[in-house]
Parts: sequence; structure tokens; C-alpha cells
Amino acid sequence: MAQVPQTFFDALAVRTWCGHALRALGRAREEIDAINVYPVADGDTGTNLYLTVESAAAAVEAVFSGYEAGAGEGARPTPAEAVRAMAHGALIGARGNSGTILAQLLRGMAQVLAASDETPVGAPAAGDTDHADGPGLQLALRHAADSARQAVAHPVEGTVLSVASAAADAAEGAAGDCGAVARAAYEGARAALAATPRQLAVLERAGVVDAGGRGLVVVLAALVETFTGEAPGDAGLPQGGPVEETYARVEPMSGSAGAEGCADGAGQGGPAFEVIYLLEAGDAAVARLRDRLDALGDSLVVVGGDGLWNVHVHVDDAGAAVEAGVEAGRPYRIRITHFGLGDVHTGGGERTPRERVQRAVVAVVPGEGLAGLYTEAGATTVLARPGEPPASGELAEAVRRAHAREVVLLPNDAELRHTAAAAAEQARADGIRVALIPTRSAVQGIAALAVHEPGRRFDEDVVSMTSAAGATRYAEVAVAEHQSWTMAGICQAGDVLGLIDGDVAVIGSDVTATAETVLERMLQAGGELVTIVLGEETPEAVADRLEARVREAYLAVDTVVYRGGRQGALLLIGVE
Repeated sequence: MAQVPQTFFDALAVRTWCGHALRALGRAREEIDAINVYPVADGDTGTNLYLTVESAAAAVEAVFSGYEAGAGEGARPTPAEAVRAMAHGALIGARGNSGTILAQLLRGMAQVLAASDETPVGAPAAGDTDHADGPGLQLALRHAADSARQAVAHPVEGTVLSVASAAADAAEGAAGDCGAVARAAYEGARAALAATPRQLAVLERAGVVDAGGRGLVVVLAALVETFTGEAPGDAGLPQGGPVEETYARVEPMSGSAGAEGCADGAGQGGPAFEVIYLLEAGDAAVARLRDRLDALGDSLVVVGGDGLWNVHVHVDDAGAAVEAGVEAGRPYRIRITHFGLGDVHTGGGERTPRERVQRAVVAVVPGEGLAGLYTEAGATTVLARPGEPPASGELAEAVRRAHAREVVLLPNDAELRHTAAAAAEQARADGIRVALIPTRSAVQGIAALAVHEPGRRFDEDVVSMTSAAGATRYAEVAVAEHQSWTMAGICQAGDVLGLIDGDVAVIGSDVTATAETVLERMLQAGGELVTIVLGEETPEAVADRLEARVREAYLAVDTVVYRGGRQGALLLIGVE
């Protein structure tokens, strides 16, 4: 059913735009990946933009769902809440150079459209707290383009930055409502995209337009559709433009290092690693971090604010880049990609595709400690921080990143089962054989991984892993956030809850006592191995007491303890 065009930029317009943009990028993803030759010809710009917008859209849907759950169907967040959710979702889910810059573009728009007390000094305000009109959208697009340029260490023309600036320039010359402004921005961006090969030699040599700019044109076309109800007929180059029929697949090429909007290293190879992480830090510390990372490598883009940042850089010393983040604040969701010998950063011709392994395991894990444990066991991990579950596109990308013919997928959360199923279907469309084991806790995933044997037949391996997970009872100890009815009675905010197999079984006031009661109940049904995973703030004394209790009362039962990091729950317990 066709959606009603939006007149103003209100909360519903934010939701509609995210939906249109996600679907449009999904259709254009492979085309954009195919023309990705700058900053590195790694063929992932379309995918990175899709995953960034998917995270933004999921955050907006979450805030709408929260209102509908609390106030009933039809209840909506304020425009400020919706655009902030969009910007935050893009920030925490940003992937690659282009995704990181897109996150800053959305943040720049949000700073204006929210028209809130948090709008930074010097940023214009749209003025209307109920919605933004055409002039408000003009201001938002201008601030977005300017803030994105400021986030890039060394801006270069012929990239997504040029396309964003042209869109803002064209929007400022438009008169009328949001639809007129959006269309003007789209047309300006489209013309600027056609000009990118004349601005950047690597694009001209390859006969393509800038991939990041192409993605931004798709996002702006979705904005036009949001306000007019009609998608532009050709969200790409003008007919008869200087680079027609350029969307054939481009093979990875050498001499294309740099950054999406950064000049460093272009033309003569580049650093070996891409390092990306979220960072909790103050403005002054981030300013120092920028200087240090700029000296370490290139492709530096730092976006965000208000204490949360997304850092992206290409370096030869990945450890030094992470250490710089540790000195600045608290880095997490750290992703390090090795470009590898003979790939996009090296000279000497085309890249030889890496041979696929036969089988891999991909697992969602709730904390850095468990991520390390799973990685040591050979799994590809996706980190799910509290309140930030991964989207299906992120899981599908992890399956592809495992580079295997067969993949076992462990969601490790009952609420992620449908998301994981969608990711599995996406990966199967790429020819990957995927088996989804419906693990509901990370301790069930540990049990499954313990019996994983890549050498046996796929079906046999999946059956064995599924049996091991199913034979593992799971529990967690957490703190109640608010008063609620539970299977064990009414709990108050601050109570310690013991959940067994997903249901509240114990309500207490002491973490150790509650955990001990939970463990006793689980062992009443028997067991041979107890697995304990401590949260970041849970003292070792809790595990010591549980281990002592098992030794005292259950002589034939072994206990193993791990540190899980920031996993949400104070304690995870598994009994096999």
C-alpha cells in the first residue's frame, strides 16, 4: 500500500524517509559496490551505506515502538526524539568511510531539526519543535554538509563531500515546501555526482562516478519520495552525462588508497589495516586523538559528539590506533580489517580471490570478554551491546565475512531468532549454506561451539551442536529497572532478579544470594558442567562463592568461569 506523502519534516517523515532509503539502498547496493574504486577498491561502499541506514531505521522504529507500547497505537515520538534516534542509530552502526560520513550528515541534520537545547553553538535551528518546513530543511542540509567536511581530516573534491555540498547549495536556492527543497537537493547532488570523475583522477581512469556520492543520491531520492510520494525516475546520473554506462563491475585496482573525502596516500598504495571503533570520550580528548591518529595513518574520519564518537582510520599499526583510543576514553565495538597482501593497497595487478574455507561459525555475543573467547575458538563474532541488538544486515555481512561455503549461525538470544533467520536467507541468496541453531543465551552458544567439528559432515555437525545447546539450561542474574509483575511475584526497581530459561524465578536483594539460589534450582535437575560468565561490574567474589558451593554439594560437577565484559546481565549461568 502506497504511503501518504509527508508535508512537513516531522517524526513520521523521519520514519518514512528511513524506510524508503533502506529499501532503495538495498536495491542499489550491488551496483554501488561494483563502482567502488575510491578510497580503496574493496567493493563494499553500497553494503556499508545499507548497514548504516539499517541501524538508523532500527533506532527510529524502536522509539516509535516504545511510544506505541506505552501510550497505545498511534502514539508518536516528538520530531526531536525521532531525528536524534536516527542520528544515534547511524552513529553506532556506521560502517566504512562512506557510512561514517553519512552518519555525520544525518547527525548534522538532526542538530538542526531537533531545534533543542543540545544544538551546538553555531548550528542553526529549524525553529519549530513540532516539525520543520522547507526553510528548516534547507538549514538542516547546509549544516549537514558543513559538519561532514569538518569530520574528515583532509577533505577532497570529487567525493561524497562534494555531492553533499552541492545538494545543500541547490537546496538553498529553492523556494517552497519540503518537497521542493528535497527535489532541488536531489537534482544538485545528481549533477555533482556526474562531475566527480572530472574532479578525481582515479574515478576518471576507472570510468565511474564516486560510489559514496552515488549512495547519497539514492538517500536524497528517498527524501524526495517521502515528501512527494514519487521516487525520481533515475536516482543516478543525468542521461547523456559524462560517464554513461559506468555501472559494470569494476575489478579491484591498485593505487586507490586514501579516504572517502581524504587525499592521504592516494595513488601509491596505503596502510595495511582499517580500524573502526565507537569511543566514549570528551571533546578535548577527541581533539588530541584526531592529531595522534592523523600522524599514524590516513582516511581519518571522526564523527559524533556529546560523549559518543565513531572513529575510522587506515593505519599500519592497528594496535597503536586502538591504544590511542584507550588513552582518549573507552573504545568498544572495535573492528580491525586487514587489507592483506596482494589486495587493494598493493601494486602488481589484480587481486587473487581468497579461497573460501569449508565451514565457519558466526555468533552474536553480548560482551567483549565473550567475543574474545568465541574468537579464540574460531568463531566470527558480532558484538551486541545492551540495548543495541544487531540488525539482519549486520549478521548477513558477518556471515559473508566468514568467507565459508557453510556457516553455522548462533544468535544467542531468543529475541534475535527472527533477525538471524532473515540474515540467513540473505546469505543463502549469495550461495552460502547456512544453518541457524536457535541458541537463546551465550552459554548455550559456548556449549554448541565446544562440540563443533569442521571435519565431519555439515548436517552431523549441526545436529551435534544443536543437541549440546539444547541440553544446556541457561540463567542470568540482573537488576530490575522498574516495578513489574513476574512469574515469581512483583519486583521493585533495584531488586535482583534471577531468570531461569528466560523466566523470572527468584527475586532477591543480594547478587550472591540470588545467584546461589538460581544455581541450586538449576542443579536439582542434574548437571555435569557449570559455566559462569561474570559481567563487567560483578565482583570475583560472586564466582568464588558459587564455585565453592558446587564443590561442597556437587562433587561430580565441574565449574568454569569467564569474564564477559559489558554484557548487560550481572551474571550468566549455564548448566550442561
